[in-house]
Formats: sequence, C-alpha cells, structure tokens
Amino acid sequence: MTVKIFIKRTLTESSIDELTTLLHRMRSVCLMQPGYISGQTLKRLDRPGERLVISTWGSIEDWENWFNSSERREIQLEIDSLLGEETTYAIYN
Repeated sequence: MTVKIFIKRTLTESSIDELTTLLHRMRSVCLMQPGYISGQTLKRLDRPGERLVISTWGSIEDWENWFNSSERREIQLEIDSLLGEETTYAIYN
C-alpha cells in the first residue's frame, strides 16, 4: 500500500538559496531509493518561508528504509542546522 509523507520546513529569507541546494541534493539521492514513487515541493502562499514536501512511497517499509538511511540523515542534519529547528513529518495512506 502506498504512503504519502508530508514534510514541513520553515525557513528564513537568508537560508532559501542554501536550503534549495540541499533539497535538490536530497531529491537526487531519493530518486535512486527502492520504493520511491514521486515527490513535489510546495511553497505556502500566505507564509512564504514555509515549504511542504509531499513524497510518495510504495510502502511504509520503503519510507522507513529511506528515513533511517545514513545518506538521508546526513543531508537532513545539514537542513535542520540551517533552519535552526527540526523538520516535521506526517505519514498518510
């Protein structure tokens, strides 16, 4: 059963360029992961600093394997460090 992961990040104006680079890096690694189906990044119109990534996976196990991978954790640490707060995740099916 496919799952959708909603990933929310809040950024400052000064971090947009660096965050964009990190998100592109994350996406390029993610594309090679077993079970990855698709993803999109949305910019919230009424709160310009908020981004929502919607990621679709073949199964919860596929997502968990990616979520626990060292590749993802390395990039995510850079993202959270840049943002100054942790990224939030919500899993739906």
